[in-house]
Amino acid sequence: MQPSILLIETSTRVCSVSLTAGIQIMASRKTTEPKAHASILAVFIDDLLHESGIRVGDCAAVAVSGGPGSYTGLRVGVSTAKGLCFGASLPLLHVSSLELIAQLYIDAATSMDPWRIYPMIDARRMDVYTAPYSVNRDTGTDRMARLEGPIQAVTITTDFFMQDLEQGPVVFTGDGASKCREIINHPNAVFAPLESHANGMARAAMKAFLEKRFEDVAHYTPFYLKEFQAGRPKKDF
Repeated sequence: MQPSILLIETSTRVCSVSLTAGIQIMASRKTTEPKAHASILAVFIDDLLHESGIRVGDCAAVAVSGGPGSYTGLRVGVSTAKGLCFGASLPLLHVSSLELIAQLYIDAATSMDPWRIYPMIDARRMDVYTAPYSVNRDTGTDRMARLEGPIQAVTITTDFFMQDLEQGPVVFTGDGASKCREIINHPNAVFAPLESHANGMARAAMKAFLEKRFEDVAHYTPFYLKEFQAGRPKKDF
């Protein structure tokens, strides 16, 4: 019997939850309703478990997208995941929020593998969280995203990506990729609209589980990358 892992993704404006059996998605929920993460996440989890006829304790582990991404969203997802792990004595698994986007593209792609995949999460203004990924062909038929460089918060410029663009096709995907369209004008640039979703965590979560790469539930924190910046309060007139 394949182990079931609960996948929680709250690093972007999309809030999603999935339940796996091995790497197969058995059930999932998502919403793009703004600022709904805190109010809907527990409801989604309860719905998934009820639909699947299992309890939290029947899962083998809980996996959370641990950043980078929305400060508030990450806090909601991580605190929920930690609470479930504490309450049911389950191991906690970390999956990069960028890796899961790259994996979603790989799972959906029907063309040849690109030279690089740049999953992008909007970091406001002209900034994005991103990192270069490739398709790991060393795993046989199980095509997985492989990190090829540092995870960074960058301001989009043509020069930043030029070296990769000169090597071959480069895919820009995720909710931050739309910022690139008017700036990156190169024949090797490929823009692939794609929203983040917990489904993209399945392969990385199962790999971490099998390798027993469990997080310290008490001390685990999200990878924020950028410091939280509070907005200015509105003045009363």
